[in-house]
Parts: sequence; C-alpha cells; structure tokens
Amino acid sequence: MVQLHVKRGDDSQFLFNTTVDTAVDELISQVTAIYNGRLKVDRICSEMEELAEHGITLPPNMQGLTDEQIEDLKLRDEWAEKCVPCGGAELKKDEIGRRNGQAPNEKMKQVLKKTIEEANALISKKQVQANVCVTLEMIKDALDQLRGAVMIVYPMGLPPHDPIRMEFEDQEDLSGTQAALQVIPPEESQLWWAAKELQRGKKLQEYVGKNEKTKIVVKIQKRGQGAPAREPVISAEDQKQMMLHYYKRQEDLKKLEEADDDSHLNSDWADRQALKRQFQGLANIRWAPR
Repeated sequence: MVQLHVKRGDDSQFLFNTTVDTAVDELISQVTAIYNGRLKVDRICSEMEELAEHGITLPPNMQGLTDEQIEDLKLRDEWAEKCVPCGGAELKKDEIGRRNGQAPNEKMKQVLKKTIEEANALISKKQVQANVCVTLEMIKDALDQLRGAVMIVYPMGLPPHDPIRMEFEDQEDLSGTQAALQVIPPEESQLWWAAKELQRGKKLQEYVGKNEKTKIVVKIQKRGQGAPAREPVISAEDQKQMMLHYYKRQEDLKKLEEADDDSHLNSDWADRQALKRQFQGLANIRWAPR
C-alpha cells in the first residue's frame, strides 16, 4: 500500500492508504471526502458542545435578541416545547442569545460530551503521529455516533433550523463563515506532490512508480491557488535537534576555553629542572634584597 500524508499548507491532516494502480480522479475524490468529512465532524462536535451547555438553537428571528425585545415583538419559540431533552431541562441561559437556555441534565450532558470526545479522537490530527490511517468508514462511524447521542438526549429530534440537524441532513449553509473557506468542493480539489500537480486522467504510479511500499507527502488545495510551498528539506523536529546540538557544542567550547589556563606551569611539580637543581644543592634557594 502507498501511504499518503495529507497536508493543507504546512498543517498535517491525516494519513491515507491507497495503491499505485489507483486513478488520480478516484484518489482526489476519496481524499477530499475524508478531508471535508473531518471538517463536518469538527463542526458538529463544536455545535454539540453548545447544545450540551445551552440547549437547542432559537429560531433565526429570535437569535441575538434580549428577553425584553422578544416580549415586545411577541415572538415565540414553538420548538421549545417539542424538543425537550430526555430527563428534563436545566435552565442555563445563553449570554449571546443563540440558544434557548433549556440545557440537558448532567447525565444527558455527559452522554453528549463523551460522544464528542470519541468522535474527535477518530478524526484527530494526532492519528498521524500514531501512524493510524483515516478512512471514510471512520468518518461515517464518527457521524453515526454523534447522531445516536443526539437521538438519545433529544428523542423528539432537533428543530429543522438547528445547525446540528442541518449538518446531519447535509443542508448546512456555511456561506459567510470561516468554515466555508476551509471546505474544498470535490470538483475544485487538487493534490500536489513534489511541486507537481497530480493530473486527473492519470494513475498514481505515473508519479510515484510501481513500488507499493512508498510513503509520500501530498498537499490538498483548491484549484487556482497555484503550487503549494515545497516541504522543507529539514523537518521542524530535526532543526530543533540540530539547534540543540549546536548550543551544547558552544557551551562545551566555552568550558574548554575557560579550562585552557597555563598558570599551572609555574608550579614546582611542572618544573623540569627541579630534580637537577636538587642534586646540585640549589633547591630551596631564595633571593632577597640586601
């Protein structure tokens, strides 16, 4: 299997296994699906943390309004009575006015938080250090776990305007958000290796050869952004070790310079003529002014 270390810029994303016979079109599709899938899981986990703390999302026309404004405008959240967390709700007001403040109880909150931790672990960038390859099945498992946890805590479901439900139904609207800049549409996705774009219509072996036991670093980005920066010849960790070695070497040289003192040559034990003078009876002669 050929192992791809997928990066976005200089930031490691995940490891992916493939073969040299894989078509570049298929490879780009698979890598992009995993890349975007990890972003989706991360967005859902972020929203579920807010769900655990402050309950479901208010209708768009009520978000950001104070209680007085809602009362003056005579607005009413019809979904608050339908989407009640299992075991009852606890009042935890959302200071930014985005959620209704009817949070799940502590037991249900832990169900959500535990599932969030497990899902985050599946897509974590630490999987690269652990040499664990990410697959589409892992992304689907993470999404299924998150969906199951929400169904346990909210058996009646979430409001149709809640971003978590919209994410699960692939109806999320990311326009105008930072998240929209991170997502790469499959048709605009490109993979680069060794300053070369992997061209659609070709096979991976046309770039890396026929050796299946190959590991390469590829960079994913949108079409039109040009060639990404080359990988540094020396990794950050190697550079750190080199600097540490250089610093230690400098300290050792300083110690050698401090120890390079010839004052010991004036000592009696270092005098080569001492034995000769002793035989001649000239030892221990002191000169003093008269």
